[in-house]
Amino acid sequence: MLCQSCNEREANVHITKIINGVKTEMHLCDECAKAMHGEKVGLGYEMGMPLSFQNILDGFVEMMGGFPQSIIGEKTCPLCKMTFEDFRRNGRIGCDECYKTFKDEMIPLIRRIHGNIQHNGKLPRRTGGILKYKRDIDRLKDELKNAVSKEEFERAAKIRDEIKELEMKLKEEENRG
Repeated sequence: MLCQSCNEREANVHITKIINGVKTEMHLCDECAKAMHGEKVGLGYEMGMPLSFQNILDGFVEMMGGFPQSIIGEKTCPLCKMTFEDFRRNGRIGCDECYKTFKDEMIPLIRRIHGNIQHNGKLPRRTGGILKYKRDIDRLKDELKNAVSKEEFERAAKIRDEIKELEMKLKEEENRG
């Protein structure tokens, strides 16, 4: 495929942008891509610079409409004195207190990047049974609410029975431990 800019050399840099569901692709050769150096492409990624978490973070913030100037200029961690602007610039937190200080600004970013703000990693085999049952029960309760709101009562009855069964297993597991 030829470069879409010069139409002379082979394109080996491929850039895909999806904005509001509209996909745009650019296919460039090395020279044309280097000529774009300094011009932002996509999520805050600048051609010629390595892709970093900070570039991605800046892109998400940009997509969300940026942070209000009042947050950027005023918020400071009381422990390490890091400002929100410092966090925004380098993409790193200074200390554990920063998580509390900048919580309101970080939650939407984390949710957007990871899809959730609660970590649901692997469970240990020995002690994970109780946690697994609790997670499954919580998940099924959400499904039950959804089924009832959609008036899917047969499905809701099956889910209710599954919840009762898991609750019994959970009690057995707790009594064993």
